[in-house]
Amino acid sequence: MARHYDFQKEEKKIYDLWLKKGVFKPEVNSKGKPYTIVIPPPNVTGQLHLGHALGNTYQDILTRYKRMQGYASLYLPGTDHAGIATQAVVEKKIESEGKTREGIGRKAFDKEAWHWKDVYHKRITEQTKSLGLGVDWSRERFTLDEGLSAAVGETFMTLYKEGLIYRGEYLVNWSPGCKTVLSDLEVDYKEEKTNLWYLKYPLSDGSGFVTVATTRPETMLGDMAVAVNPKDSRYKKMVGKKIALPIVNREIPIVADKEIDLEFGTGAVKITPAHDPLDFEIAKKHKLPIVNVIGKNAEMLPEAGFAVGEKIGRAREMVVREFEKLGLLGKIEEYTHRVGRCSRSGAIVEPMVSKQWFMKMKPLAAPAIHAVKSGKVKILPARFKKIYLDWLENIHDWCISRQLWWGHRIPVYYRGDEVKASLTKPSGSGWVQDEDVLDTWFSSALWPFSTLGWPKKTKDLEKFYPTDVMETGYDIIFFWVARMVMMGLKMTGKVPFHTVYLHGMIRDMQGRKMSKSLGNGIDPQDVIKKYGADALRYSLIDGLTPGTDLKYSETRAEGGRNFVTKLWNISNFVRSLKTDSKFDAKKLTDFDKWALKNLDKLVAQTSQHVDAYNFSQAIFDLREFVWSLLADRYLEIVKADKNKNSEKVLHFIFEETLKLLHPFMPLITESIWHELDHKDILAIAKWPIQNKKFSELKTANVPKQFDLIDGIRQVQANYAKIDPSIFKKGLRIFVSGEAPSLIGKITKTKIASSTKLKNLVPMNYGKAKFSFELEEKFRSPYVELLRKTQQAEEKLVKMYEGKANNKSFVKNAPKEMVAETKEKLKEHKLRAKEVSEQLKALK
Repeated sequence: MARHYDFQKEEKKIYDLWLKKGVFKPEVNSKGKPYTIVIPPPNVTGQLHLGHALGNTYQDILTRYKRMQGYASLYLPGTDHAGIATQAVVEKKIESEGKTREGIGRKAFDKEAWHWKDVYHKRITEQTKSLGLGVDWSRERFTLDEGLSAAVGETFMTLYKEGLIYRGEYLVNWSPGCKTVLSDLEVDYKEEKTNLWYLKYPLSDGSGFVTVATTRPETMLGDMAVAVNPKDSRYKKMVGKKIALPIVNREIPIVADKEIDLEFGTGAVKITPAHDPLDFEIAKKHKLPIVNVIGKNAEMLPEAGFAVGEKIGRAREMVVREFEKLGLLGKIEEYTHRVGRCSRSGAIVEPMVSKQWFMKMKPLAAPAIHAVKSGKVKILPARFKKIYLDWLENIHDWCISRQLWWGHRIPVYYRGDEVKASLTKPSGSGWVQDEDVLDTWFSSALWPFSTLGWPKKTKDLEKFYPTDVMETGYDIIFFWVARMVMMGLKMTGKVPFHTVYLHGMIRDMQGRKMSKSLGNGIDPQDVIKKYGADALRYSLIDGLTPGTDLKYSETRAEGGRNFVTKLWNISNFVRSLKTDSKFDAKKLTDFDKWALKNLDKLVAQTSQHVDAYNFSQAIFDLREFVWSLLADRYLEIVKADKNKNSEKVLHFIFEETLKLLHPFMPLITESIWHELDHKDILAIAKWPIQNKKFSELKTANVPKQFDLIDGIRQVQANYAKIDPSIFKKGLRIFVSGEAPSLIGKITKTKIASSTKLKNLVPMNYGKAKFSFELEEKFRSPYVELLRKTQQAEEKLVKMYEGKANNKSFVKNAPKEMVAETKEKLKEHKLRAKEVSEQLKALK
């Protein structure tokens, strides 16, 4: 067996072995119950980032765990065509070659996009494999493949025939950067500084002015009214009067509407129905005309009159200057407000009225709300349930059309005034298909069942749907999770999954979102190349509270690498014993019983934690068992004792531990498994179950003996600070009662059974009591050392007491952290007491 673990060589070898043996196909455990997770499909716009690696690791843990429990476990891979994102990057590529989308035409553009997809799909596949994900590649899907396209068409036609999909002119979010409509969820709102301009609007009867405040003077060219709150006493006599709108010379009414904020500006608000969501609603209520004055290229339309053809910024300057000329410009003050920007291009989003395709959401939302309230779909962590319900209970119709070329083209044809929804071109001449495509999230919403063959009644659909768990980031609970529940219930009559588990975002150490612009992103491939896939996986699980964001630095992977190294070193020792795992239960030592009992406890804990999606606590317990109990304790006993049956027990415990670790760190555990001469595959080995015989073993005396070992080592460490030669000379210890000779071997001390030793100093350490011989010349420096130790321990006690008594910390911190703080407090209080007793004895 190699002295050092060569992860770059071993990880690929192991993954190829899994593929060769077909272990990721659910047919391997075909007699078991089905268990399904469909991978949240990454966009074919680049490569996987740390967020993907985090979610994929969790999904892989669950599917590997279930596979080892005997389930027909399916982890289904796939990718998303990502309409707007892919089109944007492909257009950039075309433009870099001196071409345009319109110039090359739709057919050629489609070819370019498919080529992009093939290149980046290959990259994503390689990354998925390098992470060690146990996906069934034979069932891989793509949202634009033939089967999924059929599912999209079937869904559109069904909803259209039921009147749930309709076409109409409504206010939408327009991205001048991407030149397409956006959903509300694709708009990022940020606080930005601007001005608030006060414009005087003269009354038509010449009796005065109404002053309005606006952040967008240019939109006054499309004003159709001025609105005031009916409770506003300042304007009660003006309601119903007319205003002579400057520049455009149009008469507009003053209307009363309860939606108007009395505190904003002057309390009188200009109403531009075509370019503001609230104004649009007010216009519908008061039957006001709606006229677009801003076009799709962020230029003023002919309806804008004297500013036609100008960009928005220039038009604003022109309007302000004209008001100033007319003596109608009031004060200008600095103002900070929320500005909507396209999440893709960063361009300011322009609300405008446009003819688009929409989906009625309230009829679909009601069953999705019931599914969560009734418990058919469980959302974890539970705090996200309220967010899900609030959004669905206040949902608006979904604009599903996009002015793109890459995606599922809307299956509707036009001929003159005729409109026909059809999956194929209608017979007869003159029919032209709608140019738009469907929002990417339309096809993604069908993912849990379209990937399994729906609308066909396939064997996979029958066996693996509904799926079990949807594990994804909390940031797409609206974009994707809610829509999957709605569409699953509507199209199949069943919830698409029984549990939604939401992980947090990956951030840098300053808490910032990782992005190219900030230059703070970490490529998971870089981490894998440097530390290995298991180290990366470990770094993404360790210490992460469910649903919370993770501050990540590459140093986290060092901890994972160290754990991998520890496992490899243990395996080297176990293999060197040249034994097997078939021990004699009648020849167990107290230490053997103690180790087996703790293994039994670990088996129960690991299963409980994975079942509760508490992956962090599971890996914490596994690491503590391997490092503290196995490596630092039991392995040292076995080394010193040279008992053949104990060596077999160690072999057995280590193999069972490898099984428990496998879902978390699959590559290193599988590699070690084969180094231990196994011909079978660990990935499909049986998951350990509790053994009643182990849990009933009597081990009460063992903790006391380990306390004795730790106490002796503590004295050795203290003594060595004064006299480094102590390790050569050997410390002499007196223990009242029996002490196994093993302890002398392990600690390299001389253990006496009589009180003939001189200058004995009593020592309490946990449950252990012993005395050690202290040379008189070292008494004073040893006392001084203990005093410093006492001060340090008391300082730590004070610190942990402060945290443990902090109500805010106890309430808000993760339970594991609170429990650990209390345990540390208890530990340091005990150490302080022990040092204090030693000082008393030395006096």
